[in-house]
Amino acid sequence: MANEEIPEIELIIKASTIDGRRKGACLFCQEYFMDLYLLAELKTISLKVTTVDMLRPPPDFRSNFDSTPPPILIDNGQAVLENEKIERYIMKNVPGGHNLFVQDKETATVIEDLYSKFKLALAKKDDASRGSLLKQLRNINQHLAERGDRFLTGDTMCCFDCELMPKLQHIRIAGKYFFEFEIPHDLAALWRYMGQMYNLDAFTQSCPADQDIINHYKQQMHVKLSRHEELETPTYTNSTPTEASMNGNGHAQVNGNGNGHISPSTLE
Repeated sequence: MANEEIPEIELIIKASTIDGRRKGACLFCQEYFMDLYLLAELKTISLKVTTVDMLRPPPDFRSNFDSTPPPILIDNGQAVLENEKIERYIMKNVPGGHNLFVQDKETATVIEDLYSKFKLALAKKDDASRGSLLKQLRNINQHLAERGDRFLTGDTMCCFDCELMPKLQHIRIAGKYFFEFEIPHDLAALWRYMGQMYNLDAFTQSCPADQDIINHYKQQMHVKLSRHEELETPTYTNSTPTEASMNGNGHAQVNGNGNGHISPSTLE
């Protein structure tokens, strides 16, 4: 397929709430970024990702989208708003998108309540809520161990992986920061899975900095950043406590420029 025949999809995502330019810590933004990045690597689309500072949105964004927050998908001038509509559009209208959306009720069930249990633990910080979150992580670990695959439903990534891994990263970073919660080291299958994801461009290129994940929840708690935190060099936690076989490292690069654009328009 010639390059001119490959449709360009633009994904507008929330920018960092710290510097207003790099990727922000919106879970849905990262999920759809990962979905589309995988398709761009397969060369069924070219992908342009634009970050928008929602504290100071540019005039053209306000005039086009009013107060609608990202993520926003744009295909050939058509804007798709709202998370459920974006997901459906990727599945039904974006070339190759239907291959990402597999039917697996067991996988859907084992991951569906994870984030709500994390939010409850973050709010309560008590033993009961921590225990509930830990039980859910152990269930996912068991699911991965029993399946024995690289990813949740097989040896290729799907929509469930793009949904789960950003949440695991938020749990890892924010859980440790706010209530000293750590994913237990004995969850070997889960850590092996996370190690696989840390070696894939689809995750690393879409993942926000640790500081942005932390500030995402500070804002919800109405806690302001210190001057030191604003100036801190961003870090990206991607180590694992267990040794696992990690294959499938991607090679495409995404670079942000001074206008907040990330453009893997050609992934070679």
